[in-house]
Amino acid sequence: MNVARLNMCHNTREWHLDVIKKIKRLNEEKGFCVSVMIDTEGSQIHVVDHGAASTVKAEEGSVWLFTAEQFDGLRPFTVQANYEGFSEGIEVGDILVIDGGMASFEVIEKVGNALCCKCTDPGLFLPRAKFSFWRDGKLVERNYGLSTLSPKDWADIDFGISEGVDFISLSFVNNADSISELKNYLSTKSSRCIRVLAKIESLESLQKLEEIVEASDGIMVARGDLGVEVPLEQIPTVQEEITRVCRELNKPVIVASQLLESMVEYPTPTRAEVADVSEAVRQFADALMLSGESAIGSYGQKALAVLRMVSSRMELWSREENKHILHQRQLGVSLTDRIAEQICNCAVEMANNLGVDAIFVYTKYGHMASLLSGNRPCPPIFAFTNDSDTRMALNLQWGVIPLLVDLSDDMEGNISRTMGLMKTKGMVKPRDVVLVVSDLTPTIRNSSAFQAIQVKKVD
Repeated sequence: MNVARLNMCHNTREWHLDVIKKIKRLNEEKGFCVSVMIDTEGSQIHVVDHGAASTVKAEEGSVWLFTAEQFDGLRPFTVQANYEGFSEGIEVGDILVIDGGMASFEVIEKVGNALCCKCTDPGLFLPRAKFSFWRDGKLVERNYGLSTLSPKDWADIDFGISEGVDFISLSFVNNADSISELKNYLSTKSSRCIRVLAKIESLESLQKLEEIVEASDGIMVARGDLGVEVPLEQIPTVQEEITRVCRELNKPVIVASQLLESMVEYPTPTRAEVADVSEAVRQFADALMLSGESAIGSYGQKALAVLRMVSSRMELWSREENKHILHQRQLGVSLTDRIAEQICNCAVEMANNLGVDAIFVYTKYGHMASLLSGNRPCPPIFAFTNDSDTRMALNLQWGVIPLLVDLSDDMEGNISRTMGLMKTKGMVKPRDVVLVVSDLTPTIRNSSAFQAIQVKKVD
């Protein structure tokens, strides 16, 4: 486990604070390096709640009232929408779909702003469920003109800043402006470098995918919410396209939602879920995220073990079949950036051809570690940095093990000290061969080693 994601849709700030404190205490006491991510709730215009504490079964033919009227408690067959204009532009005969198909209802009557609907596809109706409207087999698209970040989101962000979180994941991002707005806000409110991820979960975000990826520090493929708006048969190709764009722009991508959904209730996954995890790995996702499996499931630890086992086996198979050869798009504009890209491309090719045991990269902001990760080398990448924010951010990069160390202008001294550290930790052993690169900027004019590839043998 590299990152703990806290969903601000659920529980209180006190609960989240307690979890953050526990993670930081374990990091300090046990030497772990687990980053903390908060996931904003986002605009809740697409949320309805039946008021019950748990799942309700919607039976075929039952008639339900969907209303924006605010009330406390539970009213039988009555569902409360969070947004007053939720029914604008909706017609009799339209289909209201809950959570991407968990249950479906036909609109049979409009009563003011409320909708009277008959259940046509029975199923489970979760509390705070997402909904969408469909007409003639197509999504009814509507522009509400609401801000991506709600007042509650801003309060949650201030909470995250005060508690020193490492990532903020932004829900319902529709363009790059909301990413830039949040980054500007963080730069004025926090002395730390908090990374901002964009969740891709709407048709609008897909239409502006490249600009969102460029503006953000990473992407989460929120397949659950995305499945509310995108036909289910298109989800695999959409996931692959998002992953491809992230790879081309060298941004980490997380594949999330329903990876091992059955393990919420059962100790083993379905074979289809195993195949789904394997496919995400084959597409070169940087990270895989559990949601309900670990948040409310009965087998959280087992789910994590399965995720690790399946992903590791798929990566091994890819190497054996020589399917990990990647073609990187040139990103750098300046000569310095282009040199760094070429060094990393060549370094990975050398590491694979020579069969080295590890790659050591010395980095201030994580740039070269990220470039190495994007090339998917066979040996592990040990990233040494003297910046704690960089260390926590590198937890999202595939294959990177970040370590916080003191670094100096003496490159040979850095290598010697870190070799000793890694031997002590048992992560390298005598006679191992290590490939070394660095993106540190020397403050003295004596070191060509900063822009060189070195191969060292562990003493």
